[in-house]
Amino acid sequence: MEFKRNIEDYLYKWKLSPVRKPLILRGARQVGKTTVINKFAKSYEYLISLNLEKPADKKYFEDFDDVKTILEALLLAKNIPSQKLPNTLLFIDEIQESPIAIQLLRYFYEEIPHLHVICAGSLLEFAIKNVKSFPVGRVSFLYLHPLNFQEYLEATGKFALLEQLKVLPVKQYAHHTLMIAFHRYAIIGGMPEIIKTELADNNLSDLTIIYESIWSTYKNDVEKYASNPSDRQIIRHIMDTAPLSLDERIKFQGFGHSNYRSREVGEALRTLDDAKIIRLIYPTTEVQPPIKTDLKKSPRLQFLDTGLVNYSLGIQAEMLSMTDLNSAFKGAVIPHLVTQELISLQSITTHKPHFWVREKPQSNAEVDLVYTYKNMVIPIEIKSGSTGSLKSLHQFIEAAEHPYAIRMYGGPFKIEKAMTPNKKPYLLLNLPYYTATVLPEYIEWFISQEVQNDL
Repeated sequence: MEFKRNIEDYLYKWKLSPVRKPLILRGARQVGKTTVINKFAKSYEYLISLNLEKPADKKYFEDFDDVKTILEALLLAKNIPSQKLPNTLLFIDEIQESPIAIQLLRYFYEEIPHLHVICAGSLLEFAIKNVKSFPVGRVSFLYLHPLNFQEYLEATGKFALLEQLKVLPVKQYAHHTLMIAFHRYAIIGGMPEIIKTELADNNLSDLTIIYESIWSTYKNDVEKYASNPSDRQIIRHIMDTAPLSLDERIKFQGFGHSNYRSREVGEALRTLDDAKIIRLIYPTTEVQPPIKTDLKKSPRLQFLDTGLVNYSLGIQAEMLSMTDLNSAFKGAVIPHLVTQELISLQSITTHKPHFWVREKPQSNAEVDLVYTYKNMVIPIEIKSGSTGSLKSLHQFIEAAEHPYAIRMYGGPFKIEKAMTPNKKPYLLLNLPYYTATVLPEYIEWFISQEVQNDL
């Protein structure tokens, strides 16, 4: 089963580009990289597909040391005429298995520019360390994530809902149905294999073995890159206990009620971050651009997929009966998912979102997310409740030079004129949770509205 992925638009732009470098598609294992490329390959007359986990395919890069000879051998093996190169795609899957293949990519670009070359791989950060001369400036990158809510709606055939999601502002008559669909997506997450099984069976109990298989695969993968048994043990401990820290900022020292030292935990978490399985999201203290990451302050953990976290925490059955998922696991699930949705929009960069903190005696504040728009940093709170309960948001607004704020919650779209405790007026855009993937469009729309002149 093939899903329409938003990254396909970037692939077709790459194909038509007059300056087309070899492309490396990056992302964690099992997010659908191979499937996306195989679907895209149908737009070519010929496909040369290699999987470097297979010794026979890897041998091309071990037996020959120049790309023209490698290509001749491949064309001969696949019975492809050389004049068909401009309409031929060379797809090198699992390229992390051959540092030599990575190194040779620059020569495909320099010596055979009319050949289209795409690679895919997991844990590439570790493989790159073994590349003697990485082809900087000679390759392009794209990043693939689990399916976001827009992709989920398309995959499940809810095309009318997808169209309504893209209408700004969202129509009230579509709100309830969108919330129902988002509720299910928030429970199961966006891993392709999970969604395939969901479409076939529509039963949470049938997904258990898949969640367990995915999480176990990640454990086994990353442990391979630990330098010694002690490091492997720490990584295993973190992956077993990290979901329990979903609702809090973490400290490295003694993480997960262990005796591990700060340095040991930090190194293990950075390994998991490189693997894109568990990412460290750090705060900023800035209220205007540019946003600077404050690495001295405690980070939050961001997992690859919220559905995997829900499974690890054993809360999916409980979530089925909730009307507002804001209360799921101490209020942590929806902020995590909204952050995941924003990350999913990053196809050409690995930029991480930030949250905002102010740490002063008796006046600590924390805003869930901040978003840079032009010369402004927009605060985003993810919670239900009245405007009067948004204490941290108010502290941010009072320090900022603009009057715009966003709350994402379980209610309908609306714009409110509000006031901070110190009497600074501001505009609060209230957005349903499901609008996270169109948040950039909403922010642009919001700030351009004439209602701002009425403050």
